[in-house]
Amino acid sequence: MRKILLLSALLSSLLMAEEAPKNTPVEAKKLQTVDPIVVTPVVVQPIVVAPAPVPKEEPKVQAHDMKKPQKQMTPSSYKQVRINVTGQGVALTMTSSPAQAYALAKRAAIADAYRLLAEKVKGVRIEGSDKIKNMMVQRSEVRTFVDAVIAEAEIVETIFKDGLCEVEMELTIDPEQWQSILASR
Repeated sequence: MRKILLLSALLSSLLMAEEAPKNTPVEAKKLQTVDPIVVTPVVVQPIVVAPAPVPKEEPKVQAHDMKKPQKQMTPSSYKQVRINVTGQGVALTMTSSPAQAYALAKRAAIADAYRLLAEKVKGVRIEGSDKIKNMMVQRSEVRTFVDAVIAEAEIVETIFKDGLCEVEMELTIDPEQWQSILASR
């Protein structure tokens, strides 16, 4: 075993010796000569390090430091709320006179306008039901309800043309009334 190790060491050293570059007299002379060294002067400038800026503390806002707004938004500063609607009514064909047809159409248009105002002011309650038998709809029913008192609405314009009467109605509500209406919804 020692002989094998010794033999392998000799072989590896011979291989390494063969791979090493051979120095010829010309190459040896090149290795002995030294290239001149060029020295370049370096100018060193001092660096001035400034201390880091100290962050400013933002002032803390206290409740007693806060200012009240210039104009306080109170219900008295709100503008009045105006609601406009147009109701429609149709004259009956079987009336005793054109005046009766006009009066009935106008009354229907006024009632429609009041209903539209009530829907806008108080909202509409909707109920619906469906009757289903054998996976088919037998009856479908939708009901709408409006419950409101409308006072002081004004008729702005009335137009009667071709048996149709249109009534434009306007309701003006004070801010306090409007807030109480919205709160009661």
